[in-house]
Amino acid sequence: MSTTRWEPDDLGDGWERTTLALSATDPDLVATVVRRTPRTGAPVGGPAVLHVHGFNDYFFQTHLAAAFEEIGLTFYAVDLRRCGRSWRDGQVPHYVDDLAEYRVDLGLAARLLRDDLGHDRLVVHAHSTGGLTAALWADSPGGRTAVDALVLNSPWFDLDARWFHRVVSTWVLDNLGPVDPMRVLADGPSAYSWHLHVANGGRWDYDRRLKPAEGFPVRAGWMRAVRRGQARLARGLRIPAPVLVCTAAESGPNSRENPLLDAQDTVLDVGQIWARATGLGDDVTLVTVPGGIHDLTLSADGPRAVYLRAVASWLAQTGALRAG
Repeated sequence: MSTTRWEPDDLGDGWERTTLALSATDPDLVATVVRRTPRTGAPVGGPAVLHVHGFNDYFFQTHLAAAFEEIGLTFYAVDLRRCGRSWRDGQVPHYVDDLAEYRVDLGLAARLLRDDLGHDRLVVHAHSTGGLTAALWADSPGGRTAVDALVLNSPWFDLDARWFHRVVSTWVLDNLGPVDPMRVLADGPSAYSWHLHVANGGRWDYDRRLKPAEGFPVRAGWMRAVRRGQARLARGLRIPAPVLVCTAAESGPNSRENPLLDAQDTVLDVGQIWARATGLGDDVTLVTVPGGIHDLTLSADGPRAVYLRAVASWLAQTGALRAG
């Protein structure tokens, strides 16, 4: 029987969360797992899905939970260390200097779902930087045994810049990151982030303290960690689980003047994602969503429905929805 302590979550009635201690010496270093409160008498076990957010993000997409529950998956989401619900006073939000740090967060969350809560299969659904992080974890010893299927929503597989700037920036970061990791490399408003919120005419309501329109500052040490993770992926992974990679059909400028701001990926170059996807493992499926935006789960109604149907269909084909 589970002994995990759950408490009400800020999402409101029917939602709860628990914290996972990540350090024996730092009580503020935690990850947070969120779920819908189980109904009395609801069956235990069965397949589950764990959602992993991206940079400048946290879990608030209750409609995503409903979509997975409709196809028979118990839904959970994790706010990683120093992100969202796991961000504590005095911490630099979203900062790590090695993406491998997240192996602890994801490993403990997977152990909670499998060992404590009795789920026999685990699907990981991950977005953007979370997609890169989840792919690297799924190729690690712990991830290889934990993940039964991996769904990547616009994963951040490369830097959206010309080849020369990507190479030069990596060289600079390798030298700057260790000596001045907190140096701010980028800070300022994002048209993409701005247009999502209902206050700016978007369709989503969420805590703008945890997901601000201007984003959190991009720091040298964190960007170095991302570039090193992308370099590892570029050398090729051998993820044993089947992988679904989904992107928008096209990219465009991250500008309020872009008439297709609500119908393109204005954060990443989708062509780069397609080029890297084949190096994830032996069983990779690529799906493009016309009219989708960077976070496909936050797209307009039509593209969002296309994305969720594609995920459901693929999961059914892989057998991930069946008991193990």
